[in-house]
Order: sequence, then C-alpha cells, then structure tokens
Amino acid sequence: MTVKEKDFQKEKQIFLEHIQKSGLRRTAQRDLILEIFLRTEEHLSSEDLYWFIQKEDSSIGHTTVYRTLKLLTEAGLAREVRFGDGKTYYEHHYNLEHHDHMICTECGEVIEFFSAELEALQELMANKFGFKLTHHSLRILGVCAECQAKENSLHRAAPGAQPKIRVKSVVSV
Repeated sequence: MTVKEKDFQKEKQIFLEHIQKSGLRRTAQRDLILEIFLRTEEHLSSEDLYWFIQKEDSSIGHTTVYRTLKLLTEAGLAREVRFGDGKTYYEHHYNLEHHDHMICTECGEVIEFFSAELEALQELMANKFGFKLTHHSLRILGVCAECQAKENSLHRAAPGAQPKIRVKSVVSV
C-alpha cells in the first residue's frame, strides 16, 4: 500500500467517525463523493465536483455534493478557499502544510507556495499591533509567466480597478 493509499484510508476513517458523531449514516453517495474528492488534486468548486460525480453516478444531486463538502470541511479533510472570483473552492487539508496562493488574473492559473519569510513577517506584524493571529489566507493576484510572454495581447485594468479573476476550471467540457 502506497503512502497516498494509507492517507486515503485514514481520511476515510476520519470522515466515517465524523458523520457518525454528527448522527449521520454512511451512504454509497457520500462514499463516492469522498473517493472522487480524494482522487482529485485540484482546487474544486462544488460545481466541479458535481460534474465529476455525474460521470459516475447521475442520481447524486448537487445538494448532496455540497452538503458532503461541508462535512469534509467540518471533519478537517477539506479547506474552503476563495480566490476572488465569487466562488468557493475546496482543497485537500488533511496532513498538508500551510500554503498560500498566487492567482493569474489572465488565465486563472493557481500556484501554491510557502514562504517562511512571509510567515515570520505576519507574526511580526501581529505582535507589533497586539493582534492574536489565529489563521490567515494570502492570495497574490498577478500575471503568470506564460501570460506575461503573451503580454502584447493583454488588456490592462485602470490603476486602482479591481482585477477580473478567472480561476481555471478543472472540468473540461
């Protein structure tokens, strides 16, 4: 059994214990949603996950997918992230180190990164202002290297304008 398979087994056990504590029962629908979520390494919206679920079982509704994502989040297996495009995305959270995100405002590419220097600076600023830091989420908006190469064709927002953010969908229709 690979490390990933062992993690999946542990995550499945955590999810089962969480739904039992919540007074819910294990269902084939929840099992399938969990399995597909664990197999997918991307940032998923509930709509993205629903589309993947529909390929395997068209009887599962969007509400069931959404509620199961909420259960995964409550169990500590998923984390909600927002990139500024008005959608909520979910990413794997179990046994993963903290990271932040850079989002290309042109193509929607999401780049995960970690910076010890940024973490230290945040702690320093929190201490300076007597602020108790409990968690944070950093998103950096900009243009990825690939889109910069196409820079001549890019349109630019006026200074001070909110950038239009298009997050790359995992679902290819």
